[in-house]
Amino acid sequence: MTGSVEQGASQTHGNTHILHFLVRLPEAMETVWPALTTSEGLALWWTPVDVLEHRLGGAVALRGLGEGQVTAWDVDRVAEYTVAGGGRIRFHLERDGDGGSLLRFTHEFQGRLGDGGAEPGWRARFERLIEILAGS
Repeated sequence: MTGSVEQGASQTHGNTHILHFLVRLPEAMETVWPALTTSEGLALWWTPVDVLEHRLGGAVALRGLGEGQVTAWDVDRVAEYTVAGGGRIRFHLERDGDGGSLLRFTHEFQGRLGDGGAEPGWRARFERLIEILAGS
């Protein structure tokens, strides 16, 4: 099984934009989870992290996006970060076949669609995540 970024979907409601992606990863959830929930893991494929408290209500500071809090935390399954400049970013992991993972991703934000939050930007990030996990 190889990793793949399936078609992203985008919705706009007034000034709110919502992006969804399904990302199939050949690695187990236990391997993928640290890439989504640790400062070191996120910095490898997405953005540097200044603060990340691993608990519901914990502080989070994502460089270039802003500060906020952890708004969902279910160990090994769901991590959601809501930050002032970046909106709500949710990673939901599920098992996928024998040893693989399915990442359901949602990014909800206000304002104009910039390159960093648009579908091509996230697609490129997820392709990088797949490459990094394949090399580990």
